[in-house]
Amino acid sequence: MKILLIVKSAVEVSAGLAFALFPSMLVSLLLGSPLDGPVGTVIGRIAGVALLTLGIACWLARNDGQSTGTTGLIVALLFYDAAVVLIFLLARLAVGLSGIGLWPGVVLHSGLGIWSFLCLRKFSRWPRLR
Repeated sequence: MKILLIVKSAVEVSAGLAFALFPSMLVSLLLGSPLDGPVGTVIGRIAGVALLTLGIACWLARNDGQSTGTTGLIVALLFYDAAVVLIFLLARLAVGLSGIGLWPGVVLHSGLGIWSFLCLRKFSRWPRLR
């Protein structure tokens, strides 16, 4: 789990900084179309800060072992990766958007999602819903 959290931290902090600083350029690389207007830029920067937050949470949890909090974080990351893959696929297949980074993004998030799933399965510490 530690290596997964370190890798996720690096990926999300890097993406978060890039989105916070250059939201239109990143969206253009992913989807082939830049953000339009100041509202899109603000939303892109908010997404960047959210990714930075995920990266910080991963970094801070990297030494927590198999705690319930770490397991919950990995479940949330699994959901995030699966949702991003679905959104990218819908963007391409339903809307026809595609930038040079779309398929690498699908592959990256698919791989991280599978890794998260395998870590959860290995340690079989799925949180109980109460």
